[in-house]
Amino acid sequence: MNVNTLKMSLRTLILLAAITMVAQGVAAEPTDGATDGDGYTAIGAGIALGLAGLGAGVSQAAIGSAAVGMLAEDGSKFGVALIFTAWPESIVILGALPLFL
Repeated sequence: MNVNTLKMSLRTLILLAAITMVAQGVAAEPTDGATDGDGYTAIGAGIALGLAGLGAGVSQAAIGSAAVGMLAEDGSKFGVALIFTAWPESIVILGALPLFL
């Protein structure tokens, strides 16, 4: 992997993590007597879930292609490839957490 690509990926990951944290904070903010479905809560939860899904998709694209290459060279590493391919889905689960709070 190119060093510039790695730096850009890390910057993008940090930016998406920061936006997701801000969106979760907006979603978890008390409503002070307002209805449960007011606009800011829905926007915050939507941003958190959307960015989490986008981040998981981007990471699974790179991990999936690397896992296929690894399996082509050594088929005994299927379990490791499966774990690393499924790992980014936990990001979406954490992004969906504000929907239930």
